[in-house]
Amino acid sequence: MAVNYASKYSDKIDERFTLGSLTQGAVNQDYDWLGVETVNVYSIPTVAMNDYTASGTNRYGDPSELENEVQELKVTQDRAFTFTIDKKSRDDTQMTMEAGKALQRQIDEVIIPEVDTYRLAAICAGAGSTETGTVDATNAYEAFLTVQADLDDNKAHQGGRVCYCSPTFYKYIKLDDSFTKMGDLATGIAINGQVGEIDGVPVVKVPSSYLPDGVNFVITNPICTPGPEKLTDYTIHDNPPGISGWLVEGRIRYDAFVLNSKKGAIGVHKATA
Repeated sequence: MAVNYASKYSDKIDERFTLGSLTQGAVNQDYDWLGVETVNVYSIPTVAMNDYTASGTNRYGDPSELENEVQELKVTQDRAFTFTIDKKSRDDTQMTMEAGKALQRQIDEVIIPEVDTYRLAAICAGAGSTETGTVDATNAYEAFLTVQADLDDNKAHQGGRVCYCSPTFYKYIKLDDSFTKMGDLATGIAINGQVGEIDGVPVVKVPSSYLPDGVNFVITNPICTPGPEKLTDYTIHDNPPGISGWLVEGRIRYDAFVLNSKKGAIGVHKATA
């Protein structure tokens, strides 16, 4: 790629917009991947109830051995980047191509959005319930209540729920008379990016590109999704062998998993195919 050298360029850079991480409130760090790449999580089932019999030797019913299930959580995402900045490029662009700022730009504009998008895709893929239908300004609130009802039927916790929605869905919910007259939209700051609440559920508006195709919104709970960042390693090499300038390298190992016993607390609403 060509480098545009400055003859009379401004020393102010036209920076692109960045959002910061929007999904920290959707994941947890309850499990420890220190020293390993895989964590096995056990889930223990229950047994059915029986009628008590007042005679015989098996008055409680026939006993069965309690089993367990193991879910393997293996970190699969091992991502990296690298670029160089020649000293001539830095000196002849009025010092605007500075390695530290370039690294931060890479983190803000590339790495954080990639991790957010991956997490939301994992959450939606692991959802315990999915509703489909066309959403507009007349039924957005109804669609939200339908997903909420699914979570209630799954006995999901009322507390801790958070909704990630597209800008289009957020627009529709604001225009839906059923919501504006009956719902509760309040300003909130508990979660980064939160733009309000719907019936007590914090709402985080994310770019449509962060959500899987067709997803209008997802309601989840951070207890459902471990989101490990096992390794984040960023290095600026000053005058490495063979380069007069700087070599910038970065690596991040991360993943996101939906726990089998918690997927009932995730509900997705998708557009009709």
